[in-house]
Amino acid sequence: MIQFQCDYNEGAHPRILERLMETNFCQTVGYGMDEYCDHARALIKEACKSPDADVHFLVGGTQTNATVISSILRPYQGVVCAETGHINVHETGAIEHSGHKCLAIPAQGGKISAKQILQTFANYYAEGDQEHMVQPAMVYISFSTEVGSIYTKQELTDIYAACRKYDAPLFIDGARLGYGLASPECDLTLPEFASLCDVFYIGGTKVGALFGEAVVITNPALKKDFRHFIKMNGGMLAKGRLLGIQFETLFTHNLYFEVAKHANNLAMKIRNAFKAKGFNFLMDSPTNQQFPILTNNQIEQLKGDFLFSIWQKMDDEHTAVRFCTSWGTKPENVDKLLAAIEKL
Repeated sequence: MIQFQCDYNEGAHPRILERLMETNFCQTVGYGMDEYCDHARALIKEACKSPDADVHFLVGGTQTNATVISSILRPYQGVVCAETGHINVHETGAIEHSGHKCLAIPAQGGKISAKQILQTFANYYAEGDQEHMVQPAMVYISFSTEVGSIYTKQELTDIYAACRKYDAPLFIDGARLGYGLASPECDLTLPEFASLCDVFYIGGTKVGALFGEAVVITNPALKKDFRHFIKMNGGMLAKGRLLGIQFETLFTHNLYFEVAKHANNLAMKIRNAFKAKGFNFLMDSPTNQQFPILTNNQIEQLKGDFLFSIWQKMDDEHTAVRFCTSWGTKPENVDKLLAAIEKL
């Protein structure tokens, strides 16, 4: 069975495994205070052109989202997000469990707009009894989004301006940041991206690492005591050097973006194959996730040899599915899928 259901099926890039083996018997202090983590932080700050940023390594995406959001909000505050946002639909209520409400608003192609954000805050402050309501106090978006779309530089600039108007930090979930920035349709560089938010994270779990995410905090007001929140939320790894070594490797010789580009290129082959056969898509994704709409019979045909995600039922006969490529997807497996698509 060839798997296309997610972008973390494989283990880790061979260079990471080699580096972990090379350093296996080196003794270091724990909890991310070692020389490998220090070097990885320096590499990331240089890549972001953010020398004053704080960089922290956490074990996974859910811990990262819960840690960042709970570190920013006061008990009566909530986070504005897309209704399709990962924190709203795929994290088992982790944000609500921390005592904060996800204030979900309608998304268009997985994205929310500056206009919607401004309206959400304006509606709250127009009420005469705000103390009876959850207060919107920060904004969460994903890049790339849960459906593979990406924000343009102008869209992100407008969103950040809307957030600043209400003194609401902008937090960007970068679980698939590499795939978003490596897309030919992206008009943002990593330094520009870093300058247009208050805190974001660089996803490792889905972009070549065994596990782990790197939080980058650019807003000085959000830096204080962040390590306390990491520990409290179960995101701090005792053998922290395992995270540092992985990000050190990913940000050496541009590996992070090389592997992301590999996944995107293969995803475009899949998209083009479906388009050539006349299939429609749930949405047009320029990244590693593709959402063709298939008949129930066509899904059954492909299920014999390929594993993919059932995404959204369109009607009694048609369903949108997701094919997801990764840093480790083999071109020969994509070729087998292309041959199967041709027979549909």
